[in-house]
Amino acid sequence: MAPVAAGGGDREIGVALLGLGNVGAGVVKLLEDNAAAIRARLGARLVVRAIAVRAPDKKKRLVEVDRALLTTDIEATLSRPDVDIVCELIGGDAEAKVAVESAIAHGKHVVTANKLLLARHGTAVFAAAEDKGVDVYYEAAVCGGVPVIRVLREGLASDRVENIHGIVNGTSNFILTEMRDKGTPFAEVLAEAQRLGYAESDPTLDVSGGDAAHKLAVLCMLCFGAMLDSDAIHKEGIDTLDPRDFAYAEKFGYVVKPLVIGRDHGRAVEARVHPTMVPARWLLADVDGAKNALYVTSYALGGSMYYGAGAGMMPTAMAVVSDLIEVARNLMAKAAGARPTRRHRALAPKPLLPMTEIRSRYYLRFSVADRPGVLGQITTILGNHEVSIAQVIQDSERDPGHDSGATVFVVTHEAREGDVQAALAKIAALPIAAAPPRLIRIAE
Repeated sequence: MAPVAAGGGDREIGVALLGLGNVGAGVVKLLEDNAAAIRARLGARLVVRAIAVRAPDKKKRLVEVDRALLTTDIEATLSRPDVDIVCELIGGDAEAKVAVESAIAHGKHVVTANKLLLARHGTAVFAAAEDKGVDVYYEAAVCGGVPVIRVLREGLASDRVENIHGIVNGTSNFILTEMRDKGTPFAEVLAEAQRLGYAESDPTLDVSGGDAAHKLAVLCMLCFGAMLDSDAIHKEGIDTLDPRDFAYAEKFGYVVKPLVIGRDHGRAVEARVHPTMVPARWLLADVDGAKNALYVTSYALGGSMYYGAGAGMMPTAMAVVSDLIEVARNLMAKAAGARPTRRHRALAPKPLLPMTEIRSRYYLRFSVADRPGVLGQITTILGNHEVSIAQVIQDSERDPGHDSGATVFVVTHEAREGDVQAALAKIAALPIAAAPPRLIRIAE
């Protein structure tokens, strides 16, 4: 690694970018536009030495760069002696893992925005960095420009996080906001989100909860020191929601949001991703559109929420460049003789709490025949499975797409998930059932 001079006003810290897509272009633009301010705050210049791309001859890019900086040789870029920090913006996990581990092996500090890489390979990456004595920073991996990683790692370092509730996927939040406000079905809102650029042409990772699960795995690393199998985290998509669910959520005093929920139970970690009804009085209920937010409950501070733009070129680039500045400060402190400090907590594998064991309140929707005794059958089965009812509404309006005579909406008291699912399976098998029951969990 190129040594960083301990004195003088012309100190330079070399940066290599891996990738020049949306976020990479934002990083280049921010480093250029804010160069004077960064230099004043840091006491040194962050200088881009190389940019590894797949197609260096590409004519049109989101930002103009010196073509001499472009290369296809990632390994040569990582071994350059004038590069101090490698900024990984490739995406995915296979190629990114190889690149990051090679950068660390070359003694380079790493900044990444790659939640998938950390969710699947965080233990190996952090162990390699610890062994080599380099930093790995990843503020942009969760909630884009909202500094939740820094808050959890530094601001709450003396506290103990007890649980987290978050909206970490802007695409899903935009869709649910539109469905609530306009009463429009999921498919129509998704098409509009794609037209506006909020959703990808293949939106599966966003609307299925997969993207949010990767981010939740990263948050659980920070909050609970738990390395989870992100693929095993329980996740449910938003595509089964119906406009009626939003209308009845309002009647019951709730708002439907695409939540991630994490809680450390000691022996296991509760981690789940699904549409959730939150009380209308909650701060999270007011997080609309493509915005992100994380509500943290901790032992000393209590509740605190962090809100802002969770995606986009410049908000995400801002988080990446903030990490670059922080790593550069560490480099300069080390050059001045300060001892390096550990930047992440120790990680250990932890089992996931089975979904059958979680306890929650529930909103249930039943499409049934409109005849005497139907409501009694439903309530009897729920009661036999230890599921207590708090509120119930029977609506004679037909369920669209089904030849049912009524819809029954139920809100339960807190119950065990396994008991609720067993009751729903029994109700679904009744002759009166016109469609499978629908379930939305309630956060309280």
